[in-house]
Amino acid sequence: MDSNIFSSPFHHRKWMSQNGAAASAGGGNKGLKGVIAGGITGGIEICITFPTEYVKTQLQLDEKAGKKQYDGIIDCAKKTVKSHGILGLYRGLSVLLYGSIPKSAVRFGMFEELKKRFVDANGNLSPGSRLLCGLGAGVAEAILAVTPMETVKVKFINDQRSGKPQYRGLFHGLGMIVKQQGIGGLYQGVTATIMKQGSNQAIRFYVMETCKDWYRKGDPKKDVPKLVVGAFGAMAGAASVFGNTPIDVVKTRMQGLEASKYKNTMDCFSQIWKNEGPKAFYKGTVPRLSRVCLDVAITFMIYDTIMDLIYKF
Repeated sequence: MDSNIFSSPFHHRKWMSQNGAAASAGGGNKGLKGVIAGGITGGIEICITFPTEYVKTQLQLDEKAGKKQYDGIIDCAKKTVKSHGILGLYRGLSVLLYGSIPKSAVRFGMFEELKKRFVDANGNLSPGSRLLCGLGAGVAEAILAVTPMETVKVKFINDQRSGKPQYRGLFHGLGMIVKQQGIGGLYQGVTATIMKQGSNQAIRFYVMETCKDWYRKGDPKKDVPKLVVGAFGAMAGAASVFGNTPIDVVKTRMQGLEASKYKNTMDCFSQIWKNEGPKAFYKGTVPRLSRVCLDVAITFMIYDTIMDLIYKF
């Protein structure tokens, strides 16, 4: 769900090489088209991969202290379908769908703003600059869009575990959270989310651009086939999963219905380490790995295709 940003600069570089100064003049329109394309891509990608995100979140919330409900990925999926039907695997999907457009807008807008300050004379970013721009975009989207969206999504999924769900839908859930906890209730785990989104974008951006440069052999005008882009996207997604799953686990715990038992992000980290051991920081790695690799691969290919279509009109 958080990988759309990377296709934009890659496409932008290709478009710059073909259209020269016209690209800079049309930067504003390109940003708007990027947000539209990103929203469409995000919606399609979420519908395809959300069940793995659901299972991943359930496993991360499944603590060992006498409350363990699932024996693994398959068991979690089977019990969810048995108790809530196949649609149970899509609990919280509406939150991500509603959040796709603003998240994309913040991500692309911040990246383009930072890119203006780091591009060289040819419109290219150095590896270090890509890392910084991706990090900045990730931090911005974490604060302005992802944290509230993820908090509600996790609470929806966690709410279903209680046996007596109290949230009837997105807006009802939002109202309940704000009523019970104030606006701050939508920002539980903001520090962990900033760390997660920032590292996600930085890692993926660096890996993807490095792979594309390797494929092009130094020729920025050389096209990269969509299937190759998808393969590189899967590699970038895998790298980010192994790099920041511990942060994702802490973020999920900080946004769950039992988040009040943690004083802050560091206290959450300490309690997990003390009570559950270091392996707990990689709970849900397999479902998250499958989701993220598929997510990033699909997003790159769909987004690239949509942008190509948009620029034909």
